Amino acid sequence: MSPVNPRQPGRFITFEGLDGCGKSTQMQRLAEVLRQEGIEVVVTREPGGTPVGERIRSIVLDSATAGLVATAELALLFASRGQQVHEIILPALEAGKWVLCDRFTDSYEAYQGGGRELGSETVLTMHRLVCGNVFPDMTVLMDSDVAASVARARRRNLSRVATEQGGEADENRFEQENQVFFTRVHNAYLAIARREPHRVLMLDARRQADIVHREIVDAVRTKFLGAAKTA
Repeated sequence: MSPVNPRQPGRFITFEGLDGCGKSTQMQRLAEVLRQEGIEVVVTREPGGTPVGERIRSIVLDSATAGLVATAELALLFASRGQQVHEIILPALEAGKWVLCDRFTDSYEAYQGGGRELGSETVLTMHRLVCGNVFPDMTVLMDSDVAASVARARRRNLSRVATEQGGEADENRFEQENQVFFTRVHNAYLAIARREPHRVLMLDARRQADIVHREIVDAVRTKFLGAAKTA
């Protein structure tokens, strides 16, 4: 994958990994550090991020969505992606802002390409059709134990549904998959990291969150700001 057009003044950083790996927390912590340094930051997520994308998210992730074939699932996800790229990501980058996104095409390559066994080329072809040359400048891949991450994600989502008045959206559909599925997802992530080491920063998410946070901040400062220091 190529980086986003270098003429754009903003930076595009994505966070990837199995659900429950801590990527969303690490993304928010990085956003706080960048804002303290005077950088305008847009934080978003996939699927979702726009009104249209959030409606698609509610369909794709809801455990009540039954019988959705893999290709239809992928098409819905890229519908969310296309809206997000043109409504949120590109305008922000062109305005000189940094965009931090919880999941991007790597997730689709891992979950649909690997987990659903559609293959990487199918996903990357869809990306080129829908998103053009928009790729992250940097991807933080939070590598974690398959069983532990899935168990944590299931507990989080079930707790959210049970405790939120009015019921937070049920986002347990993928957590209903078996460990064989998630092992394929994990292996696909590892393959992406091997293929694109210049872009993908793979970190062991099994360690303390503060240690991982410091490594992310140092890597971002070194790559984009010219210096590393303790967060």
